[in-house]
Amino acid sequence: MSAEDLPDPTQVEGAPHPRDTVALFGQERAEADFLTAFTTGRLHHAWMLTGPRGTGKATLAWRITRFLLTRGAAEPAGLFGAPEPPSSLDTDPDDPVCRRIHAGSEAGVFVLKRGPNATESALSLDIRVDEVRKLKNFLQLSAAEGGRRVVIVDAADEMNTQAANALLKLLEEPPERVTFLLVTHQPARLLPTIRSRCRELRLATLAPADMARALAAAGAETEGEEEALAALASGSVGEAIRLLNLGGLETYAALVALFAPLPRLDRPKAIALADSITGKANEPRYDLLLGLIELFLARLARAGLAGPPLPEAAPGEAELMARLAPDGAAAMKWASLHQSLGTRARHGKGVNLDPAALVMDMVLEMTAAAA
Repeated sequence: MSAEDLPDPTQVEGAPHPRDTVALFGQERAEADFLTAFTTGRLHHAWMLTGPRGTGKATLAWRITRFLLTRGAAEPAGLFGAPEPPSSLDTDPDDPVCRRIHAGSEAGVFVLKRGPNATESALSLDIRVDEVRKLKNFLQLSAAEGGRRVVIVDAADEMNTQAANALLKLLEEPPERVTFLLVTHQPARLLPTIRSRCRELRLATLAPADMARALAAAGAETEGEEEALAALASGSVGEAIRLLNLGGLETYAALVALFAPLPRLDRPKAIALADSITGKANEPRYDLLLGLIELFLARLARAGLAGPPLPEAAPGEAELMARLAPDGAAAMKWASLHQSLGTRARHGKGVNLDPAALVMDMVLEMTAAAA
């Protein structure tokens, strides 16, 4: 496999690429904050786009990119007064710059992202310093053209230490007419010195209505499951698309059905569920199942404090959680188990424990806790 055949780490499988996603839903505040900085002549050289994964950070980065490269700097007042300030980041899709961006051929854009590993057989687990060297070459070569340039770092919290230090030097002495857009899901993982040199645009989780609109714009078929998707995806469009692609709604419903008779356990059904995620081809479903077990425990703990979740994410969920988590004491028990099993799941994956054995171990722990 060549480097060109590797998947794009900045694109959610089954969803349009963020550079091709024109509309952004539910993030009016972040857009307004950027527009205010632009129209008042206080455009910072580096911006940190933060918020939960899948809420539109990369989409916003590309919207800003199109906006900046088609407009240039804010226009000064002329003989007839100041021009009307822009009211949105919308751009003309027929603009030559937008067409080049869509085709991935715009010379004024560089995307710093994970590249191939040493053997070019898979993507690297992090952004390495070699990728930042490519960015430096881009900045040196494009500087002669004199136009505005945009660098998107997606995702900035995936940089290793060497790459982060190399990027920091660029942020400390930024080239002229370059805007850095750092997409980050976990800003605490960034160097404090990088964070201090960026202005923050924080994106919020999406409400169910905005989630439905965003999924429709992405071409996802939700089949009336918008509320369940919003509940399980925590307002993240990217996570909702992953759930749809991997059968996450059906898997969560199977978990609820499995746990419905607790503390009595249907062992054959539990074994069948555990066996369904074994093998290399099922690794994405393995990750999904571990995440859904953690999510079930988190929702169970919240149910003990705030009552059963509504709307339900699966049939029978509210009744089951009302029985297993009737009060605050039960909530504390399930919250503790959520933490311990989450840690065990991450450790088990890290040391390559047998997936079926790990899942069965977690199910048996939950069964014991329900007794």
